[in-house]
Amino acid sequence: MKTEKVKGNRLKSLDALRGFDMLFIMGLSGWIVAVCQLFPANGVTEWLTAQMGHVQWHGLTQHDTIFPLFLFVAGISFPFSIAKQRAGGKSTRDIFLKIVLRGLTLVALGFVYNGFFRFDFPDMRYASVLGRIGLAWMFAALLFMNFRTRTCVLLSAAILPGYWLMLWLLPGTSDPYSFDGNLVGIIDRVLLPGRMNDGSFDPEGILSTLPAIVTALLGMFTGRWIALPKERVSENKKVVCMLAAAVLLLLAGWVWSFWFPINKKLWTSTFVCIVAGYSLLLFAVFYYVIDVKKWSRWSLFFRVVGLNSITIYLAQRIIPFRQISDFFLAGLAGKCPEVIGALIHATGYMAVCWLFLYFLYRKAVFLKV
Repeated sequence: MKTEKVKGNRLKSLDALRGFDMLFIMGLSGWIVAVCQLFPANGVTEWLTAQMGHVQWHGLTQHDTIFPLFLFVAGISFPFSIAKQRAGGKSTRDIFLKIVLRGLTLVALGFVYNGFFRFDFPDMRYASVLGRIGLAWMFAALLFMNFRTRTCVLLSAAILPGYWLMLWLLPGTSDPYSFDGNLVGIIDRVLLPGRMNDGSFDPEGILSTLPAIVTALLGMFTGRWIALPKERVSENKKVVCMLAAAVLLLLAGWVWSFWFPINKKLWTSTFVCIVAGYSLLLFAVFYYVIDVKKWSRWSLFFRVVGLNSITIYLAQRIIPFRQISDFFLAGLAGKCPEVIGALIHATGYMAVCWLFLYFLYRKAVFLKV
């Protein structure tokens, strides 16, 4: 990891969207649940509360979109990273080495997050969110660097139905998409060392990395589209085309889901389509408001988080933010009704995390992998 200064020509919308995404990891989900508890149970609050948690198997909630949205945004930034490195005199070989190093570093940080320093290797979980991001992004970046965009599009169009067929054609099971009978879990139980996250299944396992590569590639296609010069494609046309593509992806994923369920843990092809459509829709809105219309002041709150996203993901595992919050607010929360106290705790935790990141922002400390 290294410390960098933020350049003035960055896409503010990317940092803001990444920060919006990470806020849910940083306590926004718990804060929304606490707010919902202030009101009598009704259809709206029950639905919103359910959105702040993962589905058990098939289906989709807002919380299931956090991880793939982050990977999609990482993909968007890659074409800009290539251009910056080439402008700085980096050779293709140097860029390749940096891609591989970044991917493997994220895998290693995933080990650290999962408890590497406990040295209990037989019972350690080797798959991880950071490992999935590292490997999926790395392979997508290598494909993006080695092949033309049209070829990468064709590869993506082959991977998604190919992954479906691999799971669907698995012999010897009545339900190839069930928790116990899917090919993803079977492969991991044979090849993946250590402990699995869900007992006999791991949502960040080996085979499901394949469709995750497409998630990163779809982000890279978006980044290349945005990077086209204004003289060639107007900013408004870029936004309209992204919105149209988002609708098509959402529609394709929904229709396909009648045969291939939407499932985050399997990272099904329908999940790729639906979440890519959702991610593209969000990015189009953020991009239009922040980078096209230049209404960006409000985005600082999100950009503070987005500029140090990996930092806060790891820091929450290492730094006792909850204890810091409780030091100042536990007394006040204890004097209030339980539902008010829960909201104070949720607000305090998120505030402490954000202030930590704001301190880094003010000191121009941005940790990058």
